[in-house]
Amino acid sequence: MTAAILLLAAGASRRMRGADKLLQPVAGEALLRRQARAALATGVPVAVTLPPGAAGRRGALEGLSLRRVEVADAAEGMGASIRAGVAALPAEASGVLILPGDLPEIEAGDLAVMLARHAQAPGVVLRAAAQDGRPGHPVVFPARLLPALRRLSGDAGARLVLAGEAVVAVALPGERATTDLDTPEAWAEWRANTGL
Repeated sequence: MTAAILLLAAGASRRMRGADKLLQPVAGEALLRRQARAALATGVPVAVTLPPGAAGRRGALEGLSLRRVEVADAAEGMGASIRAGVAALPAEASGVLILPGDLPEIEAGDLAVMLARHAQAPGVVLRAAAQDGRPGHPVVFPARLLPALRRLSGDAGARLVLAGEAVVAVALPGERATTDLDTPEAWAEWRANTGL
């Protein structure tokens, strides 16, 4: 079995001051749908975490063949989202590629590169990096770390699980792995620079 992809989309977008960053248009479609389609293009199982309700996000995923995981305690933070999402993955998965939903430059080819590297070294933690070496996302966790991911809590994400691991960086083109837009101003600047 190959790794599965977990798309994290249960966050509150608090810094967007009322807007939902996962529904921002990127090249003509909602960011969340674009991310989900990129994940599905890899051919591996895909699960997406969602907060309770979230009609807009659910609508953005309409017609896509992926597993939707409602995170009842999403307000707890990213730990709850990872915990619930990993618990919903196929038991035979060789690992999980965790993809935050708010990386507008990540493409299907980037995910395919990460999964191919995982297939070559299934016991290693892989972390995407910008071309200049700055660590970013997504991150691939091997199967041996899935139990630890299922026990996460709080809003620190998987940092505690990464502690003590020999993480291997996988450079992606440009700043795809590190472009994370959390405010209306960041979105406006990014659009002005990219034309997307």
